[in-house]
Amino acid sequence: MSTGRIVLGIESSCDETGAGIVSEGRLLAHVVASSMDEHARFGGVVPEIAARAHLQSFNPVVREALDQAGLRLSDLDAVAVTTGPGLSGALQVGLAGAKGLAYAAGVPLYGVHHLAGHVAADTLEHGPLPNPCVVLIVSGGHTSLLLVRDLVRDPILHLGDTVDDAAGECFDKVARVFGLPYPGGPAIDRAAREGNPCAVAFPRPLTGPRDDPYAFSFSGLKTAAARWAEKHRLAGEELPVADGAAALQEAVADVLTRKALAACRAYGVSTLVVVGGVAANSRVRALAEERCAAAGVELRVPPLTLCTDNGAMIAAVGDLLVRADAPPARLSVSIDPSAPLEYAALHPVAASAARVG
Repeated sequence: MSTGRIVLGIESSCDETGAGIVSEGRLLAHVVASSMDEHARFGGVVPEIAARAHLQSFNPVVREALDQAGLRLSDLDAVAVTTGPGLSGALQVGLAGAKGLAYAAGVPLYGVHHLAGHVAADTLEHGPLPNPCVVLIVSGGHTSLLLVRDLVRDPILHLGDTVDDAAGECFDKVARVFGLPYPGGPAIDRAAREGNPCAVAFPRPLTGPRDDPYAFSFSGLKTAAARWAEKHRLAGEELPVADGAAALQEAVADVLTRKALAACRAYGVSTLVVVGGVAANSRVRALAEERCAAAGVELRVPPLTLCTDNGAMIAAVGDLLVRADAPPARLSVSIDPSAPLEYAALHPVAASAARVG
């Protein structure tokens, strides 16, 4: 059992109900219940199904996390919960449950930004983040480049975001066109193992000299892959799925790592942190390792289990907030489904931070 302050983290922004427990940077428990199988037949996440699944999973997941850590509710020193961004109904379930736990335990509540949680996930494996570092967040709903200093005390500089489809969304949509199952990212990754990444010359969006160096766009890549598949089918040819998957994956990994390394060079940063669900993609990891090694940049990627949505990453942010003596949220704190990433917490952390979640 930890001798430091103990933080329970709750994550419910999409289709995973997560509970994690962290104390002084150490991960004590990590439990996730996914409703992905319920969404698979619809080819994507259905918000109402996700919210109902969170209701059913919340108590069992929290109970299992406490058991895993050998703790009781009364042992907690704080509760942290995702308050945005995410699906409104899903966020409401997690926040309501977290408020109840914080009130019952008589401990402070912290509202945490979901993307800050992904950034903090890496600290559970590799320790404190270097100050500064460039962070590439890449998932089904987000593709962002950030310049991060002190995650809790300093504003996060947003270098660029996706202007349309996120990388994971591109994988999901192209997988459906290729006849692969949902979720598309893992399916594309598996299919690509038998394919030739040079077989199809898919475009690299927004990589021209006049393009925004840190913005991402994957809608055109998705369309190119769909047209390639349609061309084969109209010709009555069998679709070479493995080659298409390998070429698509290569294009995504190329764009992501090219822009991330460009940001490191431009800001004189020697550490790149890659987080989010797509950080689990084998080619994204391999190409990031290759290019970081060539550029003399340290690469940090969390373990696969901490890449996708989970409560441990939210607990990690809560732990940082507690150790920084940041003021907690009030029990009246609300969700913000489209919250911009300005600070780790979705409430003021200093007098100059006027944003209220």
